[in-house]
Amino acid sequence: MRRSLLACVLALFGWAFAQSTALAADSGGPFRDWAAVVIAGDWRAHEGQSTEAFENVRRDVGAALLKAGFSAENLREYSLRPSNSPVTTPDQVAAGFAETARKATGGCLFYISSHGSPAGAVYGPNDTLTPKTLNRMLTEACGSRPTVAIISACFSGVFVPPLSGPNRMVLTAARADRSSFGCGEKDRYPFFDACVLESLPKSADFMILAQAVKACVVQREDEQDMAPPSEPQTFVGGELRMMLPLMRFDRP
Repeated sequence: MRRSLLACVLALFGWAFAQSTALAADSGGPFRDWAAVVIAGDWRAHEGQSTEAFENVRRDVGAALLKAGFSAENLREYSLRPSNSPVTTPDQVAAGFAETARKATGGCLFYISSHGSPAGAVYGPNDTLTPKTLNRMLTEACGSRPTVAIISACFSGVFVPPLSGPNRMVLTAARADRSSFGCGEKDRYPFFDACVLESLPKSADFMILAQAVKACVVQREDEQDMAPPSEPQTFVGGELRMMLPLMRFDRP
């Protein structure tokens, strides 16, 4: 029985390795054919004043993903700031993501930085991105493809159970009952996003990135005496757990 189980595991590992290797060979890298979206969901600091923190994340995470091997052709950035011209709506974000996913079929990355509540993430001036809505968006656009969802917002742990699936990885900035930090008027980035930007160039893959970001957030919160700790959350589905270490980021 043990030998049979081991043989199955090795066969699955070999299949995952073959799929990853073939994808990298065909597309120039494992993430070239991934649809990616990066969203600034809010433009206000927690005190109500304007902040550039979320816009900075949108711009700089997008640039970092390109350096990591994502394709500019398949990466879209959206700002939901209402003063933009033209104004971008949540429906346009969903439609744009779905359109990109129709032509980039290797996998999906969804990244949003915003304020949050136990109901979900702020999604423009009048909307909330709920876990149910995001799950439906990912299911419709990405289906069973490898999918990574990164939600940087207070209480973003509420997204983990609804988004969990064998083909998904979910990273959140906080537990379901905790705030995250760094969303003030003068902050350059929220803590979590700053740690993503700091850790991504030094991480080989998404699994290592998740570990590095969590350690970075803990260190920042300790250094600045922020409490209670946000406790970033990570979920990795069974299908991705073996595949992601084989899908490595590009390096200069």
